[in-house]
Amino acid sequence: MQIRIKTKLSLGLGFLFAVIILIGSMGAVYIYKIAQESKEILKDNYESIEYAKSMMQTLDAPVSDSSSSKIKFENNLKLQEDNVTELGEIELTQELRRIFEETKNNFYYSLKKNQLKQVLYQVSEINMQAIVRKNNQTQIVADKVLSYMGIIGGFCFLIVFTFIINFPGYIADPIKKLTESIKQIASRNYSQRLYFKSNDEFGELAEAFNIMAQKLDNYENSNLAKIMFEKKRIETIISNMKDAVIGLNEKRIILFANSQACQLLGVNEKDIVGKYAPDIALTNDLLRTLISVQVNNESIKIFADGKESYFTKENIAITSDEKAIGEVILLKNITRFQELDLAKTNFIATISHELKTPIASIKLSSKLLEDSRVGSLNKEQAQLISNIKEESERLLKITAEVLNMAQVETGKIQLSFREVEPKNIIQYTTDALKFQVEQKGIKLMIECPDNLPKVYADLEKTVWVMVNLLNNAIRYSPANEEIIISAKVLNNQVLFSVQDHGKGIDAKYQDKIFDKFFQIPGTKESGTGLGLAIAKEFIIAQNGEINLKSELDKGTTFFFLLPVV
Repeated sequence: MQIRIKTKLSLGLGFLFAVIILIGSMGAVYIYKIAQESKEILKDNYESIEYAKSMMQTLDAPVSDSSSSKIKFENNLKLQEDNVTELGEIELTQELRRIFEETKNNFYYSLKKNQLKQVLYQVSEINMQAIVRKNNQTQIVADKVLSYMGIIGGFCFLIVFTFIINFPGYIADPIKKLTESIKQIASRNYSQRLYFKSNDEFGELAEAFNIMAQKLDNYENSNLAKIMFEKKRIETIISNMKDAVIGLNEKRIILFANSQACQLLGVNEKDIVGKYAPDIALTNDLLRTLISVQVNNESIKIFADGKESYFTKENIAITSDEKAIGEVILLKNITRFQELDLAKTNFIATISHELKTPIASIKLSSKLLEDSRVGSLNKEQAQLISNIKEESERLLKITAEVLNMAQVETGKIQLSFREVEPKNIIQYTTDALKFQVEQKGIKLMIECPDNLPKVYADLEKTVWVMVNLLNNAIRYSPANEEIIISAKVLNNQVLFSVQDHGKGIDAKYQDKIFDKFFQIPGTKESGTGLGLAIAKEFIIAQNGEINLKSELDKGTTFFFLLPVV
């Protein structure tokens, strides 16, 4: 029969409760018995002694108090007659009554006082002996009570002491063994087992634990080889990657670094794996750059393979259950692409520069053909010459933009900083596009206070940006519409803006508007798509910012900020 732990606890606590009730009940019974016997001694014997003592005192009272002494004697005699309890006491009490009656009329002078005293003494002696006898009996009872209580108490103490010593161990020992076994399981020791002799809940717990451990052991043995194989395969793949790869855990401990990464860092794999990355970075500039700079896909120049090489860094966060458990730093060698891009840029710059001379010659030739001294032209010839001039202008503009873009890409933007009046930038811009404004009937509104602070900028490049923005506003504004050019102070900067009331730019294209070669789909105007990209680079190079605000069918505002002097 299985006894549950709850039942055992109830039985143990019930036993302790029963011991307490037993000892308490015995103590109460015997104490009550002794109290009753003491009460009987006081009532039966002590009172008789007191009565005899009072009557003895009346016999020795002065003659003047004979009347009251007689009354007092008789009263005490009556009380004694009602309190006769001992053997022989009734005969002595009757003798007292007889002598008293004989001397009642001459109580004080009676010669029988001595007989009365003798009888009273005998009454007191009988009661005194009774008190001693009953006291001895009570003492015997008390001794027995103490013996019984001692025996029962000792027996209960042994049982309770045994219970206190053994029962907590009965509960705590299995829990302790279970805790130790769980720690072994946590340490991947799946061979750990629990064995309890009892058939209670602890036995069921041990059985369930052993089943769990067995299943974990089976799972570990069945998957360990597969996991080890996959681990080895991943390590092989990482080691043979042409890109540099460094893995860190959530505490920034380096878990692995392939041969390419170690070569770039100039260290051996065994010297960094398992080490805290910031500690290694103290003496390794490249690693310090890799773990501190979080911007992905930016070009990093590293001296490798005996030359300056270019790499892009990518930080890949590793997560599990939406919790970061580490990261992988990937360095891709883009030196070949960088060299190709540089060669492309130089080629375009060279070709664009070379095109400027023949284009200028074409413009000069078309201008000479229009001169009447060379010869008169018919209507068709004049139209052809006009077309040649327009296309030459457009081609020259494209060539200039390509040259500017080449300058930007090579990082060789030539800037000439100086203190510039904001109103001069706006004035030069409006003067450059005065003909286009008048030709389209645009109403140009200029908002530029005279007290604006000067900006520290390159006048030529800034005017080029403003001309580009205003030219776009004119191009995409309806005829006879209004364009607002403004300049104002904003947080220690001057804000320049060009606002038109054209059809606006869809929100899905606004993030790409400053990208190279991007053109909004559906626009009729043709161009290189480089103007805004160049404008952005020119403004950023002057420590400024450029952006736009636009709503469909309401217009567009392009603006940029430049720092004040």
